[in-house]
Amino acid sequence: MNTQAEIPNNPPKKLLDVVREKIRYKHYSLRTEQSYCGWIKRFVYFHKMRHPKDMGAIEVTEYLSYLANEQGVSSSTHQQALSALLFLYKEVLEQDLPWLTQLSRPKKSQHLPSVLTVSEIERVFAQMSGLHLLMARLLYGSGMRLMELLSLRIKDVDFEMRQITVRDGKGGKDRMTMLPMSMIEPLRAQVIVAQSIFDKDRAQNRPAVFMPHALDKKYPNAGLSFAWFWLFPARAESFDPQSGITRRHHTHEQAVQRAIKNAVFQSGIQKHATTHTLRHSFATHLLQSGYDIRTVQELLGHSDVSTTMIYTHVLNKGGFGVESPLDRL
Repeated sequence: MNTQAEIPNNPPKKLLDVVREKIRYKHYSLRTEQSYCGWIKRFVYFHKMRHPKDMGAIEVTEYLSYLANEQGVSSSTHQQALSALLFLYKEVLEQDLPWLTQLSRPKKSQHLPSVLTVSEIERVFAQMSGLHLLMARLLYGSGMRLMELLSLRIKDVDFEMRQITVRDGKGGKDRMTMLPMSMIEPLRAQVIVAQSIFDKDRAQNRPAVFMPHALDKKYPNAGLSFAWFWLFPARAESFDPQSGITRRHHTHEQAVQRAIKNAVFQSGIQKHATTHTLRHSFATHLLQSGYDIRTVQELLGHSDVSTTMIYTHVLNKGGFGVESPLDRL
């Protein structure tokens, strides 16, 4: 009789499942997870389902060349695809090969941000109402990115200090930004709305809100407290792909994006303007008002002041502030 315990014959994990495990171990965002998995999947399809461990520099270069020359992707998209493949080979397949560092990176494009004037901002806001107007005003008034705004918890808004704490911003950094005086009362009203939704969820014993970085294990009841509830909760519950739980998340970004896009169109403004344009306008208008660029850098959460310097282009008043000889005729 065989007394040895039988070892279960577990099937090997799928490549994308391993990729997701590595990404979550490094606490990358869900957006990064979805993006990297998408690029790796397309890379495998491009090479007719060959496994990446059986490919190398030639195949990676072929795919990146295809993206640039035949698909005409931007340099930022090209860079994103390269980053996903580097993550695959270095972190997932654990191949520290010389060719990984020798891959040529696309030249970063230098685009000036689209900025709305104060009067144009007013025209856009005039076409909006309700919750979407509240969000648009807060984006412009604080300089937050859209996902930073949507991810706000009740505890992140300090009405007494007139400041907002942005958690896990770009690069995983926390920072403080301003809470405009004109937004205090509207946000207090939004807290009351959130409270009513929270109370309803608790009365119906619905799952707790998502807690970052496994804080639900360290503080088991925190997700059931109003302090951790979303400032802008969604109307309905949705499936959380990371935990596999159906629960209430924050408002979806597409609803806000569509509302601002429609408002720009209805206002008749002939500029490409999105939710991020409000952040660009926030920075530019602060600099126009004479605020120090280092202060603006901190409010935006930029690691390097050179990133913030791009907004100084508006301060040149067009044409570098030089009077054209034509205007002297």
